[in-house]
Formats: sequence, C-alpha cells, structure tokens
Amino acid sequence: MKMRRTRGMQTGRSVALALLACGAALICAQFTGAQGVPAASEVASPKIYVSVAPVPRSSTFEVAVVVGIMPGFHMNAHKPSEEYLIPTVLTAKLPMGFREGETIYPAGIEKKLSFADKPLLVYTNQFTIRTKISAAANAPLGKVKLPFTLQYQACNDSVCLPPVRIPLTTTIDIASVGTKTQQISPEIFSHSSTR
Repeated sequence: MKMRRTRGMQTGRSVALALLACGAALICAQFTGAQGVPAASEVASPKIYVSVAPVPRSSTFEVAVVVGIMPGFHMNAHKPSEEYLIPTVLTAKLPMGFREGETIYPAGIEKKLSFADKPLLVYTNQFTIRTKISAAANAPLGKVKLPFTLQYQACNDSVCLPPVRIPLTTTIDIASVGTKTQQISPEIFSHSSTR
C-alpha cells in the first residue's frame, strides 16, 4: 500500500537536507586553509565580456562571464543533480535604466565522484554564462558600471570548499539611439560558446 506524503513528511525531508548541507559546510570549513587546499575564491578565474560597444539607448546587448576552473576541481551545475547541492548562479544588480533578460547556463557534464553514489552534473575546466540586458530609452549616457555576483561551490574528488560569492563588474559606454556599434568578442557570444 502506498503511503501518502504528508506536509509533515515533506517538512522532515527538507530539514534533513538542510542538516546535511550544514554538516557538509562544517566539514568544508575544517579544510579551509589546509595545506595544499586553495581558498574557495581562488578556484575560479572569471572574466567578463560585453557583446557590443558602445551600447545605444533602447537596445539589448549581452554580457558573458567566462569562468576558468582550477585543474582538479569542479563546480555544481546551475541545475545540480541533488536538492542539497549548491548551484552555480550569476546574479545581476543593475542600476536604474537597465533590465535583465534571459540568462543562459551550460547544462553541465556528468562526473562520477568518490563521495557520491551516482554521477553528478558539474562544470569543469571552463564554462560560459551569458545574460541579456536591455538599456532603456532613459539609460544614463556615458560610462556605466554593471555589477554582478558569481556564486559557486568548488569541490575536488575528496573535499568541498565553502560556497563563495565573487563580485564582478564591467563598465559599458551608453550612447544615443541610433549610434553605430561594434561587435566585441563574437566567438564568446556564439550560440555554441556556453560549453
């Protein structure tokens, strides 16, 4: 006979996952600063790119973050295999006059790790996140800074480092409507560049 999942059972499962995550974080903290283990912020080498310059008012452009990962480490995919795993997320904190559109993440690859019973979806080596941004008709002219935050948790085959949030900033040049633009780094913004 099938048991009906009650709200209490769901809550209990959520608490168990939260406790598991907290326990993992405590274990991670013990390894921080250990000999031969890098700081979590050192595992990723993110670089930020803009698709066009200048950016006219009333136009849409793209921002790409190309993330290099230290050899031997990986990060959880944006849509991780398990609920308790911390996803990789790019967050924009845009000033007035700008609106974030679709953000495209790579799917991740399956990797079998010693501490997991089944392969997990992760990022290795290098990956690219792309997000579309619209500049409004009243966006401020001239140089404008666009801040982002990259959240991730890095692991190798035996240890996970504490999750971190890395601040990123790019500066764009906003021009009048109709200003001619130049495509920048087209190889990064091609449809196949997220892998």
